[in-house]
Amino acid sequence: MKKVLSIAGSDCSGGAGIQADLKTFSAHGVFGMTVIASVVAENTFRVIEYQDIRPDIIEKQIDAVFEDIPPDALKIGMLSCKEGMLAVAGKLREWKPVNVVIDPVMYAKNGCALMDPDSIDTLIAEVVPLADVITPNIPEAEKMAGMSVHTQEDMKKAARIIHDMGCRAVLVKGGHSEGDATDILFDGSEFYCFSAPRIQTKNTHGTGCTYSSAIASNLALELPIRQAVARSKQYVTTAIAHSLEIGKGNGPTDHFYDLFQNGLSDVRRWMEDF
Repeated sequence: MKKVLSIAGSDCSGGAGIQADLKTFSAHGVFGMTVIASVVAENTFRVIEYQDIRPDIIEKQIDAVFEDIPPDALKIGMLSCKEGMLAVAGKLREWKPVNVVIDPVMYAKNGCALMDPDSIDTLIAEVVPLADVITPNIPEAEKMAGMSVHTQEDMKKAARIIHDMGCRAVLVKGGHSEGDATDILFDGSEFYCFSAPRIQTKNTHGTGCTYSSAIASNLALELPIRQAVARSKQYVTTAIAHSLEIGKGNGPTDHFYDLFQNGLSDVRRWMEDF
């Protein structure tokens, strides 16, 4: 069985963060593990507060996983401060994991900041070069690339700038743009577009976490990056289309819709078509 580790924040409401990652891993038939970097008190309409885990505890969690159950892929989500970023980056250089997917979480769905603005330079210098693929949305790409992003050409330009920071591939997600939800993957030589009709729903809590965890799962299952993104795009689109009316604000997606409809064997057979 393939194994995937998430290093991220905990969302007590269950729609995003570590909780969304574990659901996504299970939906893909991989064994999920976690390193909790922050504990977030949030729900579907607000973030109350978050508490970062001590860097040495983050390091010990990483050591505990890698010395016993080396993952086939690794997803990194919310790292809110320099100290946490440095702890994770140091351990990644030590353990040298494969298939590293980084979701540079900066804001919650309601716009609340989840990353210290002074930490972005540390993210770029220490964490980004360790990524096999990084998955910023448009606001995150704007912060990282230092430019405004309005068009697909802007997305491509931002992807080039971020790629030059040292990662192997960049997926700029277009969920915050107008029209169809179009994401652009840049692998250092070619651009690839992945589009889906925009689904009119407010229930998109945790979609970025879910998307990046799906990519990590599919990389662990040995799909090439283009196919992993294509499969993950379809998975998250289906999850949004069947999102759940839970909570007073932005509800979660349905991570298990395909699984409950078709069973894991059918989902895996369908995935093999990629």
